[in-house]
Amino acid sequence: VRWIMYWIVFALFMATETFTDLLISWFPFYYEVKMAFVIWLLSPYTRGASLLYRRFVHPTLARREKDIDAFLVRARERGYQTMLRFGKRGLNLAATAAVQAATKSQGALAGRLRSFSMHDLRSLPERA
Repeated sequence: VRWIMYWIVFALFMATETFTDLLISWFPFYYEVKMAFVIWLLSPYTRGASLLYRRFVHPTLARREKDIDAFLVRARERGYQTMLRFGKRGLNLAATAAVQAATKSQGALAGRLRSFSMHDLRSLPERA
């Protein structure tokens, strides 16, 4: 549980770090403070990630649990519909390509067979 709390808090930290690096990276000792913060999160003595998770992340997630569940249900339904749509489109493309290849190859095969004359066929050695 402790590691899950750490990784959730660390992921949120990484997401916010993208913006803070652009805005305040010019402060003196910014990178040192950032590194100290990560060590504080990770340390088993300070349990910084557990503290932040229990004080901020968990209450926020608990308040928005119904919204998150509804979003996940909608995302699953949209994902299913999207997979069906792309699957049908892919099957249609594959079927079209197969029909086109078959018609092209049939014409090429017929042209090759017409190029053989009866004389060419008689000159082939017969097998016993």
